[in-house]
Amino acid sequence: MTGGEAGAAYPARYWHRVDDERIQCDLCPRECRLHDGQRGFCFVRMASEGRLVLTTYGRSSGFCIDPIEKKPLAHFYPGTSVLSFGTAGCNLGCRFCQNWDITKSREMDRLMDQAAPEQLATAALDHGCRSVAFTYNDPVIFAEYALDVAQACRSRGVATVAVTAGYVNPGAREDFFAGMDAANVDLKGFTEEFYVRQTGAHLATVLDTLTYLKHETDVWFELTTLLIPGHNDSDAEITAMCRWIREELGPDVPHHFSAFHPDHRMRDVDRTPAQTLVRARRIALDEGLHFVYTGNVVNRDGEVTACPTCGTRLIERDWYDLVAYRLTADGRCPGCRTRLPGRFGPTAGNFGRKRIPVRLGS
Repeated sequence: MTGGEAGAAYPARYWHRVDDERIQCDLCPRECRLHDGQRGFCFVRMASEGRLVLTTYGRSSGFCIDPIEKKPLAHFYPGTSVLSFGTAGCNLGCRFCQNWDITKSREMDRLMDQAAPEQLATAALDHGCRSVAFTYNDPVIFAEYALDVAQACRSRGVATVAVTAGYVNPGAREDFFAGMDAANVDLKGFTEEFYVRQTGAHLATVLDTLTYLKHETDVWFELTTLLIPGHNDSDAEITAMCRWIREELGPDVPHHFSAFHPDHRMRDVDRTPAQTLVRARRIALDEGLHFVYTGNVVNRDGEVTACPTCGTRLIERDWYDLVAYRLTADGRCPGCRTRLPGRFGPTAGNFGRKRIPVRLGS
């Protein structure tokens, strides 16, 4: 792939013409069929003059340097910084979206920051970032831009991270994840009813993406589930989810349970109590998962990475700060020599919990 002019209507991949002269987008299972000038559900892919274009190539809602733990990734170069950015739009319709001002934006004018792929790779190096993250909105919908950035980063030794719902069709899925070094995939619930009613999507596609990542790629990935009181937080659903993860993905895939706060179209639902996350973590551990974390609440046990063999506390955190790091240089437990699953350097980073907005481009 080659880069395109920032802000231009960039030729999209993953589409074909259908018999009634419409364009069908093949990127995700929505497979939107569009007349000339129409936009897909995601709002950023549009039929134009007999082709599909991406309207947000090279444009962003902002750039920020974050701790990698905020993505969240607990086993991917802990303590390092990541240059984070997103665009606008989304191919899911989550009623509980915590970034709805970005994902549901219909105003392209809010995408004021611009950067070509090479600029992003250079900026990551200049700011000492170990990786670049496609986040805030789902990078699947700006796949062409994300993949060009990933190519530029990879050529400079910078890793790339996708924060995604995993709602992508085969074909595009293979191309997309071939450009990624790591991913955090939102497993938003574990019933088809929840997915249909609360996200407008389907569970099976996400499960297919997860099994693909596990068995057909070397992408390091972790899972996040936002627990919403009364909607996806029952013992039965959490147990079924964790059992599926253990059986289909294995016990070493880290799972983050995070707390919901009222937002978007779920302002009438209470915040998730900390005890709900503690309960979910206990269920996951009882089901045999080795690495289970809690987010958006104070729970020190839910911030610890322990050796699955001997129980030694290998990494301890205080929110996004590392307060203890006991891995050997080759990523092993110093006591029993068990290798910790993930991606680790010879030492941990020390970026801490800072959040640094940056401006790129002209």
